Amino acid sequence: MSEFVQSLDRGLAVIKAFDAEHPSLTLSDVARITGLTRAAARRFLLTLVELGYVRTDGKLFSLRPRILELGYAYLSSLTLPEVAQPHMEKLVAAVRESCSMSVLDGDEVVYVARVPTKRIMTVSIDVGTRFPAYATAMGRVLLAAQPGDQLDAYLRDARLKPLTRNTIIDPAVLRDTLKAVREQGWALVDQELEEGLRSIAVPVHDASGQVIAAVNTSAHANRGNATSVLEDLLPQLRATTKLIEEDLSSSKVR
Repeated sequence: MSEFVQSLDRGLAVIKAFDAEHPSLTLSDVARITGLTRAAARRFLLTLVELGYVRTDGKLFSLRPRILELGYAYLSSLTLPEVAQPHMEKLVAAVRESCSMSVLDGDEVVYVARVPTKRIMTVSIDVGTRFPAYATAMGRVLLAAQPGDQLDAYLRDARLKPLTRNTIIDPAVLRDTLKAVREQGWALVDQELEEGLRSIAVPVHDASGQVIAAVNTSAHANRGNATSVLEDLLPQLRATTKLIEEDLSSSKVR
């Protein structure tokens, strides 16, 4: 592609090398993770240092808070989370379980709104957190809404890794699961992303009927069996989503 800017692609790869598991990296680490030469990685890192996005003590590099500016422009343009937040807060107060909203970005879901209660996962979840779509209830709702050719491409190319002993990693089984999600209008993931965690999700539609996001509520497995969790949480989750969709329609939010 003649208009592809390779240096921008490499610079973004350097930024994405840092994550929750690797908050600080050496020059050699960055070069290894990105596949860049040490010289190229050094140039990108020092440029990011000069711009204020990265800090260094001379050996280790880490992201600075200014990096949030790169995502804030997107998040601040979203009115969808603003519309959803009050309804999500009411749901959390009623069911005493956390509630989140996410959108699909490639092979992952990205959290765009979150109302937590007690912490039931070993990892911290905030706006901007990403998880593999195939192993999450919201991801399955969003994948199930994809056009056939896009879903075929996803199932062909996705790397389905076992995150727990329950994770579906067979593309054929996942396809059947997504078909069921599309038909029933909700997804239940039972300890596939993390042991002890169940999550139920439903889609959020815009005025034209297109799925634009997903909302979930999560509960610890000791709350009851999967059937009882569905009976307790799904009706209220659907009612919450309906209110969000009504507000979206009246406010003409995309």
